Amino acid sequence: MGLKIIKKILSGNQAISIGAYKGNARFASGYPGTPSSEILEHFKNYPNVIAQWAPNEKAGLEAALGASIAGVRSFATMKHVGLNVAADPLMTASYTGVNAGFVVVSADDPGMHSSQNEQDNRRYAKFAKVPLIEPSDPYEAMAFMQYAFVVSEKFDTPVILRSTTRISHSLGVVQFDPRTLDNEKELSLVKDFRKYVMIPANAIERHKVVINRLAKLKGFSNQTPINKVEMGKTDFGIITSSMAYNYVKELLPEANIFKVGFSYPMPVEKIKEFVKNLNRVIVVEELEPFMEEELKIAGLEVEGKRYFPENGEFNLDIVEEGLKKAGIIKESRQTVYFDEFELPKRPPALCPGCPHRPIFDILHSRKDIFITGDIGCYTLGCLPPLSAMHTTVCMGASISMGVGASKVQEKDKVVAIIGDSTFFHTGIQPLIDAQVNKANITVIILDNRITAMTGGQPDPGSGFTLKGDEVKPIRIYDLAKAIGIERVFDIDQYDYKATKELINREIDTPALSVIIPTRPCVLAPKRIKDTPLVVVPDKCIGCKRCLRIACPAIDFKNNKAIIDEFLCTGCEVCKNVCPVEGAIVSKEER
Repeated sequence: MGLKIIKKILSGNQAISIGAYKGNARFASGYPGTPSSEILEHFKNYPNVIAQWAPNEKAGLEAALGASIAGVRSFATMKHVGLNVAADPLMTASYTGVNAGFVVVSADDPGMHSSQNEQDNRRYAKFAKVPLIEPSDPYEAMAFMQYAFVVSEKFDTPVILRSTTRISHSLGVVQFDPRTLDNEKELSLVKDFRKYVMIPANAIERHKVVINRLAKLKGFSNQTPINKVEMGKTDFGIITSSMAYNYVKELLPEANIFKVGFSYPMPVEKIKEFVKNLNRVIVVEELEPFMEEELKIAGLEVEGKRYFPENGEFNLDIVEEGLKKAGIIKESRQTVYFDEFELPKRPPALCPGCPHRPIFDILHSRKDIFITGDIGCYTLGCLPPLSAMHTTVCMGASISMGVGASKVQEKDKVVAIIGDSTFFHTGIQPLIDAQVNKANITVIILDNRITAMTGGQPDPGSGFTLKGDEVKPIRIYDLAKAIGIERVFDIDQYDYKATKELINREIDTPALSVIIPTRPCVLAPKRIKDTPLVVVPDKCIGCKRCLRIACPAIDFKNNKAIIDEFLCTGCEVCKNVCPVEGAIVSKEER
């Protein structure tokens, strides 16, 4: 009997996980961040693998690099902005090289579906002088991930595998056999002072190795089958990659297409052969003109970003419009639109019962404070009607920026607000800075015991690991005290009156203080729901004060507030802010 072939409909992230396992990767680490989070959540289910969340992407990449040097194929996962955090070890890992295969998965987010920017991480490959591989669908995500380990070992280098939101989260048919690939050779821990200890004397020699390796990779890029030519019947050619390839293929099925899978170094010589008999060549790529610039540097006459935007996520309409501007497409597709069924806008909002809500409601009432915010679902506290956040830049920046703001102005008192996972990620060092430099700020660390924004992954304070193993949670209170901060307070923020008194007192006290609201996330690890609340219509005065907490469970009709009992979790924040005694009560009291 022949080998059984498996076909499954999988997301790109699941496919990357399968590719890693089939490629004999046995160690993985990363930090959860959309659109990359599901890769490790899927990989953890395989036998004989180690999969773990790290406190941040730098730690995750370093752990995976350590496993590689110890002789085990490994990979690190992160979203695009996470590679900024991990850039320090990546740049030097290019010098050290690897032992067993080592892959860095960067999931970019064109269109900023869940990000503060849409940087193009293809730039990092050129910056670090490491190979870049880009799949265009889930099947390639699986196959290219396996291939990345082979390339890594062949050239003694980290490899970046770049996905995007559309590839990570879209579904496709993936066909594979159940076997895993064996390493080409048995590997074990390597102690090599010259190779892995990057003191200047060693690094000077390793930099020469990197330059020589890059020259070899340029030749390899022209030979690898993942850069392929699809000849058609037109007198023009399209050079494209990643998700953009799929749009081009649907719009121009008979065009001459050069599909780039090995994006850095670019396969310049192979592309020169592709274009030599074509009248015109268009580069179709999302975000920056990365490929276009590389080809122009090589002396090729190509066009690209004069027709396509450098921002936002591509879709079929955007690519079609660009090709029309270029004169490649003459007539639009015959598409039927249903404009009369326009969908209602649904802006993001904190969940019903979210423990962050009372904090922002309390802060909103203070007009004499400057609130530096951070990255997490609590960032939604910046939106009306809560409107209680004035900056958000990157992970951990709330405390750092709060320190700076407090030092140079006295107009407003400064409050820094940060989540627990973000605090463990990059908030500890800024809190040390605040203590050492005697910053007069109030730091609120929202300890909901989970990485809520990306799906409820555990953090160091959760008490369990990615695989569900119990561990002793790290208490933020103890950390703050260990730093030497005297004014540290735990508080149950559902006790609205006590929380308001504490926050106002600490804001008005000229000292560094840390307040830790301790209510867990209402959705993770499972939904928390107590007896719902109801509005007593005869007592409701229609003041709309309850609407200002922005709870999706509260509506307003006929000049009265109403509460959706299915959505209500019974948190009682609305009851606490209502100015009329008995207007909002428990359903059991009604």
